[in-house]
Amino acid sequence: MSTTATMGEMANSAVEFYPKRGGSRSEANHSGDFGVTLEELRALMELRGAEALQKIQDSYGDTEGLCQRLKSSATDGLSDNPADLERRAQAFGQNFIPPKKPKTFLQLVWEALQDVTLIILEIAAIISLGLSFYQPPGEESDACGNVSGGGEDEGEAEAGWIEGAAILLSVICVVLVTAFNDWSKEKQFRGLQSRIEQEQRFAVVRNGNVIQIPVAEMVVGDVAQIKYGDLLPTDGILIQGNDLKIDESSLTGESDHVRKSVEKDPMLLSGTHVMEGSGRMLVTAVGVNSQSGIIFTLLGAGEGEEEKKEKKAKKQDGAVAMEMQPLKSAEGGEVEEREKKKANVPKKEKSVLQGKLTKLAVQIGKAGLVMSAITVIILVLYFVIETFVVERRVWLPECTPIYVQYFVKFFIIGVTVLVVAVPEGLPLAVTISLAYSVKKMMKDNNLVRHLDACETMGNATAICSDKTGTLTTNRMTVVQAYVNDQHFREIPDPSQINSNTLEMVVNAIAINSAYTSKIMPPDVEGGLPKQVGNKTECGLLGFVLDLKRDYVPVREQIPEEKLYKVYTFNSVRKSMSTVVQLPDGNFRLYSKGASEILLKKCSSILGAGGEARSFRPRDRDEMVKKVIEPMACEGLRTICIAYRELPGEPEPDWDNEADIVTDLTCIAVVGIEDPVRPEVPDAIRKCQRAGITVRMVTGDNINTARAIAAKCGIIQPGDDFLCLEGKDFNRRIRNEKGEIEQERIDKIWPKLRVLARSSPTDKHTLVKGIIDSTVLEQRQVVAVTGDGTNDGPALKKADVGFAMGIAGTDVAKEASDIILTDDNFSSIVKAVMWGRNVYDSISKFLQFQLTVNVVAVIVAFTGACITQDSPLKAVQMLWVNLIMDTFASLALATEPPTEALLLRKPYGRNNPLISLTMMKNILGHGVYQLVIIFTLLFVGEKIFNIDSGRNAPLHSPPSEHYTIIFNTFVLMQLFNEINARKIHGERNVFDGIFANPIFCTIVLGTFGVQIVIVQFGGKPFSCAPLNVEQWLWCLFVGVGELLWGQVIATVPTSHLKCLKEAGTGPGTDEMTEDELAEDEEEIDHAERELRRGQILWFRGLNRIQTQMEVVSTFKRSGSFQGAVRRRSSVLSQLHDVTNISTPTHVVLSTANASAAPGNAGGESVP
Repeated sequence: MSTTATMGEMANSAVEFYPKRGGSRSEANHSGDFGVTLEELRALMELRGAEALQKIQDSYGDTEGLCQRLKSSATDGLSDNPADLERRAQAFGQNFIPPKKPKTFLQLVWEALQDVTLIILEIAAIISLGLSFYQPPGEESDACGNVSGGGEDEGEAEAGWIEGAAILLSVICVVLVTAFNDWSKEKQFRGLQSRIEQEQRFAVVRNGNVIQIPVAEMVVGDVAQIKYGDLLPTDGILIQGNDLKIDESSLTGESDHVRKSVEKDPMLLSGTHVMEGSGRMLVTAVGVNSQSGIIFTLLGAGEGEEEKKEKKAKKQDGAVAMEMQPLKSAEGGEVEEREKKKANVPKKEKSVLQGKLTKLAVQIGKAGLVMSAITVIILVLYFVIETFVVERRVWLPECTPIYVQYFVKFFIIGVTVLVVAVPEGLPLAVTISLAYSVKKMMKDNNLVRHLDACETMGNATAICSDKTGTLTTNRMTVVQAYVNDQHFREIPDPSQINSNTLEMVVNAIAINSAYTSKIMPPDVEGGLPKQVGNKTECGLLGFVLDLKRDYVPVREQIPEEKLYKVYTFNSVRKSMSTVVQLPDGNFRLYSKGASEILLKKCSSILGAGGEARSFRPRDRDEMVKKVIEPMACEGLRTICIAYRELPGEPEPDWDNEADIVTDLTCIAVVGIEDPVRPEVPDAIRKCQRAGITVRMVTGDNINTARAIAAKCGIIQPGDDFLCLEGKDFNRRIRNEKGEIEQERIDKIWPKLRVLARSSPTDKHTLVKGIIDSTVLEQRQVVAVTGDGTNDGPALKKADVGFAMGIAGTDVAKEASDIILTDDNFSSIVKAVMWGRNVYDSISKFLQFQLTVNVVAVIVAFTGACITQDSPLKAVQMLWVNLIMDTFASLALATEPPTEALLLRKPYGRNNPLISLTMMKNILGHGVYQLVIIFTLLFVGEKIFNIDSGRNAPLHSPPSEHYTIIFNTFVLMQLFNEINARKIHGERNVFDGIFANPIFCTIVLGTFGVQIVIVQFGGKPFSCAPLNVEQWLWCLFVGVGELLWGQVIATVPTSHLKCLKEAGTGPGTDEMTEDELAEDEEEIDHAERELRRGQILWFRGLNRIQTQMEVVSTFKRSGSFQGAVRRRSSVLSQLHDVTNISTPTHVVLSTANASAAPGNAGGESVP
């Protein structure tokens, strides 16, 4: 693609952004006395194929020459001299891309101030401040009616400014708290990013030894070992390669794998994936100078201008700009390069919870808006009619300020109702809950890469797990063998095997396995030897050691460079073959692989005396029955080892693999055991009890798979279940034309428990089939575990992808949502527990918050309408808002999970956020609180024998009456917060309360502050100090909440048919996923509908963007991402890099593209 070249040129200027790292121009030119400059290397890396080879020949002679210029050795790599490494980093840059600057605290404060309700409050407060300083000439005041009536002596008039100031102060408090939360969230996220990046290591040769170093420490001149499954961290030139194929789609968008070889195309680029083979490369460009770094620098440079453009767009037209933000994220699932990871952009698919919350928040906000508007209108009308109609007053000019002051007061009351109605604590609760969970999940070996994966996991209904390494220990050991026509049930003594055959076994294993696989002495005395590299190969090498032989001398005799041709293992071949040239010029091919595949290619076998005899299909069937099936039924993996002699003249055509790897002679068949992890059966039992089906998807043969599934407890004797092989599965799900049909998958998957001999596409098909299935009323939420490169598509398609942290390849980690740092299945169970906990925490918070909302809004509204003044003043409302939003979200969102969470079934996608039980609690407590407050409001003065606070004039001093109402209200909320800890109707609300110190601190702290406010708050808080008796009454009513909670718990929910659940998941219209892609007209229609829906949605918001605070948290999920599931293919990684560097223009086209998975490029759908 030509874009890469032009990018390179543009990017040359991009280096100047980071002069320190790349070395400034002057320094780069003589580039620290190396024989080649940074510029030359960058120019070289922009060439491809033949051009590049030509350039290397013209400038350096060959790759070896380039090595010498870079003062490196193709065989031994760099010396481990720190000074030399430092010089290289100075001259050619370091291998990391400087992250974008985080937002400063002040920027976050500024963003928090953008909240519309707060702005309205500020304006109202300022007007109120201004007016309070205006003193009308005294003598005319009677002409303005009893406006500034009686209770005002001089001192009180002076204090008129306090209310305005107090409102401003509380606004500042709210803003600081919000900003601080955002800031700590950002900090945590960066910590997580850097942790993920530090964990990525790569094999380099230094001083002739292969060592693993963090990717960031790689420098130009390093010799790196690359193998199947790697994500290349730097640019480089191939020095030596075996059958190397690279997926360069992340840079070029071409999905075909590119063959790389020293003779034809040695250029390797960072950010691309090794799909097959292995080799060594000389690192030539790192960090901002590598190909992905260059693209990255362009992204960084494009960013500033973009923001300016966006701001303009916002000013021009709110509605359109609002519409664009959600669309922008449509691209999210596609660009899955590591650039993505560094750009800190999480996966943009609306998670279940976010979908429900956004919807709920909008509904509540609208209700609040209506209430507050009605409140203001009623207050104003009442006042106008009372003053000008009933009392027949004339509007005198000098009375204007006093009237205006009244109107401002009404307005403030209206805004207060709104402030209380809008649950701005919701996004906060979600964030705190997720951030807290993610932090704690690290301790449980779950490294969460995308925040919402944590919560989606709580809804999981199915887990498709790999076998090797996840359910088993991944310590392979050979336990049985079939050699020289004998079946040995344990490792044979070397004397029992013919010496020629033994020689063949040792050579075939030592040479025909990756030289990176080796067995090291144990770390601890008396421990098991350490297996490094491919575990199956390590098992075979261990077999060689068990036969009292050593593989090292064989490898020294035939080093890797002397291997004539290597056919590396891949998921299609399911075998690996190596060709060596013998001293007499002939060739020998060694092959090893899955026994049922290799035995089909064998035409002879080494018999009892060590000589070859013919091996017919009849013999093969007998061997399968007598040897392979018995081994497999014991859960062993069977591997066949074979060889073939090939003539030196004429030399065979090595590219014609089918003719080369055939007509083999079988040397031996070995059975390798991979024991089940001891904690797995228990973990699987927990999953099944929690309503999660565990399925095993493995490449092993069906008998082995079935045996292990039984050991794990995935299949129980007497159950009705299916175990299928990949080809069988494919036959059943495809119609005559070979197309996959959803109805056919639906017949199979509910009973399927084991899928054996499956290819990566089978895994992806199964996951997609389960997700798209509509057989059950709940849409299935599927988690998948994977470690290999080939698992990428399935991990991406799944709702939650788990990659293995130890055995996983970079590609798998890149596609995943959560990395299991200990590769253990039981960590997945912990993830389920945390996920359910997040969901519950948010439900608890909602139950609490909505009770407060309902009560506060009704009190303010009716109070204002009946007594011309809200019983709860603006500042008091803000304090209530602070406890119920910020503090409560902290207290309820940090509840630790318990095992009890695993005893219930998953909630499912369409289940409402607020269940009937919760609705019952909300309304029940609401009724209690309203009864108490209205009793106090209308007959309180008689009960306590104090002055009534109703109908007080404008600046009158705070009354004990209203203080009691405020105090009672807050105390009832505090005790109700304890009730809110349980949402499933449990009776003991104190259960485990001391396990959560944050909760206790917050409840006690709030209580302390409340005492201070009431006793010493005075005028700003409109509070009069109360005596002990009044306090005790308030407390008594508060504790009543707990007793009332028990009464509510006694009422069976089933009898309350009249209650409605709220906050259900996205409607069915949003759930039709890939169906839209089936034909374009449908898309067109759907798009139009969604657009229209969106505009209406945002118009509602734009009237007053109260919701913006709430929605901004969910901005990451556009409103029709529900409709567009991540596209599974790994191809569409960076459609076209230019798209990304100019997001504003591409926004709409990318959105359309992702709405039409059938449409491969980034072009828009008409």
